[in-house]
Amino acid sequence: MAKAFNDNYLRAARGEKTDHVPVWFMRQAGRSQPEYRELKEKYSLEEITKQPELCAYVTKLPVDQYGVDAAILYKDIVTPLPAIGVDVEIKAGIGPVIANPIRSAQDVARLGEIDPVQDVPYVLETIRILTEEQLDVPLIGFAGAPFTLASYMIEGGPSRSYNKTKALMVSEPQTWFALMDKLADTIIPYMKAQIGAGAKAIQVFDSWVGALSADDYRIFIKPVMDRIFSELREEGMPLTIFGVGASHLARDWHDLPVDVVGLDWRLPIRDARSMGLTKTLQGNFDPSYLLADWSVIEKRVKDIVDQGMESDGYIFNLGHGVFPEVDPDTLKRLTAFVHEYSAKQKTNS
Repeated sequence: MAKAFNDNYLRAARGEKTDHVPVWFMRQAGRSQPEYRELKEKYSLEEITKQPELCAYVTKLPVDQYGVDAAILYKDIVTPLPAIGVDVEIKAGIGPVIANPIRSAQDVARLGEIDPVQDVPYVLETIRILTEEQLDVPLIGFAGAPFTLASYMIEGGPSRSYNKTKALMVSEPQTWFALMDKLADTIIPYMKAQIGAGAKAIQVFDSWVGALSADDYRIFIKPVMDRIFSELREEGMPLTIFGVGASHLARDWHDLPVDVVGLDWRLPIRDARSMGLTKTLQGNFDPSYLLADWSVIEKRVKDIVDQGMESDGYIFNLGHGVFPEVDPDTLKRLTAFVHEYSAKQKTNS
């Protein structure tokens, strides 16, 4: 007999009451799981994502192992870039490396358009397998945001300073905004195709936008984010924004047409509420603490959940992603603890 569909994540994302605080973890699929590491001895990340049955297996693994309330599609944020003419390779131990970085307006003009059905059919088939045949929790689709994707495309790979990216942004604004529009024209149909294939929610990762000042964010980034989320809003699915080291942008994110604002560990949930953030919040346990003793983890998790439960709109997550050294049993125990502790608190309140 099939299990009932667990919609706690979707209800929390919409600010509705839930049976317990829902839990999922960024980068929950892969990395720390022995089954995944075994697969990676045979296949690269790209090879896994292009085999829908295998990719579905990796995506579903943490749902089965940890009991989380949502799955997130296993893939990389640069997955749609080859379709528009970006020569990208994900190199082990480095990340995405771009062979043809953006240096001029002509480089932007040469970028093409994405047709998700033609260009990333394996992504859509993975979603279909998961949502039609396998999952009893919502599947979160995702994309990288324009700034984060642009940072790889301009720097040629990962960066600590984003010097070239920021220099192009302020010195050639016309080129910058053309690139933002091109990336929005890629992200929007890509996300709509994921929703059409069965994704029940969307998260946009602006992982590195915290490198910008709030003023620069408002000028150079916020307009394109508003456009992306406004168009995705028409699909009627919960929308989340998340980035790292971006607490100074929390109010600006809250202004966007999103349902959920993701927080890292730098901004306490209670402080975010006191700043006027009334939408659902997601976060924000420091993943480094997953290596601590359980007594330390439990104490800190209780504090975060207590803060989150001061409003119905709260989803427990990490302040960034799971890293390879984390014991899968810790994630399983953590999920169960948040479920049990929050359910008890809700019953007693």
